[in-house]
Amino acid sequence: MQIQTEDDFNGVQENHPWAGQFTVMGYASGGMSMIPHDFFRDWLDQEAQHGHFYIGRCSSFGVGSLVKYDAGQQGLAVGRFVAGGLRLRFLLNGQHESRTISTYMFSIAGMGLRNAPPPQYADSVIKNDVWIGDEAMMLGGGIIENGCIIGARSLLPPNFRSEPYGIYAGSPAKLIRYRFPEAVRAALLDLAWWDMPLAWIRDNNAMFLEDMTADEGQALATIARLKASRLDYEAQHGPQS
Repeated sequence: MQIQTEDDFNGVQENHPWAGQFTVMGYASGGMSMIPHDFFRDWLDQEAQHGHFYIGRCSSFGVGSLVKYDAGQQGLAVGRFVAGGLRLRFLLNGQHESRTISTYMFSIAGMGLRNAPPPQYADSVIKNDVWIGDEAMMLGGGIIENGCIIGARSLLPPNFRSEPYGIYAGSPAKLIRYRFPEAVRAALLDLAWWDMPLAWIRDNNAMFLEDMTADEGQALATIARLKASRLDYEAQHGPQS
C-alpha cells in the first residue's frame, strides 16, 4: 500500500488523545489528518497490501470507515479540509465482467479454469472542503468536487461526477441544491482558500465565520477581501498551491 500526504508531514502523533481510534498525522505548518484504524481493506477483509492513497492536510474519516482495494490498480485521492463521518465505504472496484456468458469468477474454483479479467474503474477523487455524512458509500471512479456536501447514507454510483459546492443525497445520490449562488461559487473556486496555510486562515478567521448566504453582495465583498489578502501573502511568501 502506497500512502502519501503533504510534503511537510512531520510524523505520526502516537500520543495524541485520539490515537486509539486513528492514525494521527501531523504537519510542520500546523493541523493534522486522521485515518481510522483498519481503513485499508481487501476483498478478504484483510489489510490491503496494494493500491495507493493520498490524503491532504486537515482531512479525516470517521471511526469504522474503510476503503476496499481489489487489486493494485485502484487509488483514492483526498484533498484538504475533507470531513468524513462514521462508517463510510469507498469501494474502489469489485466489478465482475458482465459481457461474458457468466459473471462468475471461475478461476477461484481451481481446475485450471479461467475468467475474463475484471474491469477496472479509474481512481476515485475527493477534492477540497468536502463534508461526507455518516454511512455514505462511494463506488469507484467518482470525483467529488470542491465544496460539496454528501448526505448521510447516500450512494454515489460508479463514475459519479458532482458540481462544485453542490449538496447531494439519496440512492443514487442526486443534486439537491447548491450551497451558494453561481457568482459566489465561482469566486470561491477562484479564491481556492484551501491552498493557503493555516496561519493565513487564522489571520483571516473572522471572515470564515460570516454567513455567506444572507446577502450575495456582502459574500462577494468578503471573498474579494480574502483574495486581496491571499495576493498580499503570496507577494511576501511566494505562490501557494
